[in-house]
Amino acid sequence: MVKVELRAAKIPSLVGIFADHYWLLVFRSVDGSQLQKCDRWEVWQQANQNKTCWGHLHKNLLPPYQGVGNGSSVCIQQWRDDQALSIIEKVETSPWTYPFTDRYRYWPGPNSNTFAQWIVRDKTTLGIRAIGRNFSVPEQHQAKTSQTWLR
Repeated sequence: MVKVELRAAKIPSLVGIFADHYWLLVFRSVDGSQLQKCDRWEVWQQANQNKTCWGHLHKNLLPPYQGVGNGSSVCIQQWRDDQALSIIEKVETSPWTYPFTDRYRYWPGPNSNTFAQWIVRDKTTLGIRAIGRNFSVPEQHQAKTSQTWLR
């Protein structure tokens, strides 16, 4: 079984009054057992904050359900099995295909919400509190091929 969750939490400080941070969780069964592996994927304002990152794009920077400093997270939407597969492929190839791994701006983007919306754009639209969701991401771009991207 595979599953993807789109999650959000309020941003810290006064900005949290009107803005949320979105990320994705990818769940996979482990060797056909009841156990599941979960990876958290998100764009973070600081680059290179853990061992599994590509600039501002991070995998497992924080625990899956942890908020970002202004309360807990909430599940916005989830997809299972066949519905989740195309999202998982896009998430797991994003270190090489997302064009803004080395760029981050709070407003108007690109930021965490730009990334999350880019991943799920064929499935749903992020809420109004997702500042950066409307930042334009080019349809076609050159895939990154440098060995430094492989982790």
